[in-house]
Amino acid sequence: MTTTETHRPDSTAEREDEAIGNEYGGPRVVVSERHHLEPGETERWTDAERLWWSLGPFAGEIPGLVRRVRRILDVSQRGLAKLLGVSQSVVARWETGRTSPRAIVLHRLLDMANVKIGLTDKDSGEVVEPMRDDGARNRAGSRFPAHADLKAKGWWIPRHLRTWTTNDAYRWHKRSRLAEQPSIGYRASRHWKRLEREVWGTPIDHPAHHQVVAELHARDEQRMERRRQAA
Repeated sequence: MTTTETHRPDSTAEREDEAIGNEYGGPRVVVSERHHLEPGETERWTDAERLWWSLGPFAGEIPGLVRRVRRILDVSQRGLAKLLGVSQSVVARWETGRTSPRAIVLHRLLDMANVKIGLTDKDSGEVVEPMRDDGARNRAGSRFPAHADLKAKGWWIPRHLRTWTTNDAYRWHKRSRLAEQPSIGYRASRHWKRLEREVWGTPIDHPAHHQVVAELHARDEQRMERRRQAA
């Protein structure tokens, strides 16, 4: 059950909560964590109480992050809006959770506050990094699908020569090796990815271009070594 009460704060944290509540012209809304809001409960609240609830007892998330940036920079909503080139009402909507800043604006906010955000796995607590920016790309310069597992197939040769052992195919192979232009394939099928991951493990990211090239050069050296031993 949700209760609304005005009382004398007994601790520093409560005094801070009371100050924030008074800032928005209303008493502090106390919500027990053991209960959920009843249907229609918020309809009896004042505007100040609804605003406090939108800012209040939750883990912070985007509204809390925006307010933390404001606190670090020691600016008002109007001051932050001026720094970002937006209106004060936009910042107010971010802090009440009615809208959220775009990712590029959020990145700018964190940069202004000299803060770096991190991601962790909920179950294991391990740090989750963004996918690398220098991941291998196809010959058109486009990224491969993020959910695909990349595989170095060899040095690139035109498609119509891949099934033939000809002088043209050999020349293209040699040219691509000197220019370090690999042929990269990938698995997007869930079935084949599951089978290959059971054998080779699950890659955490796409390899970089230089890693694919190094792998192919290592294969060439191993192949030449086997030929020398056979000879």
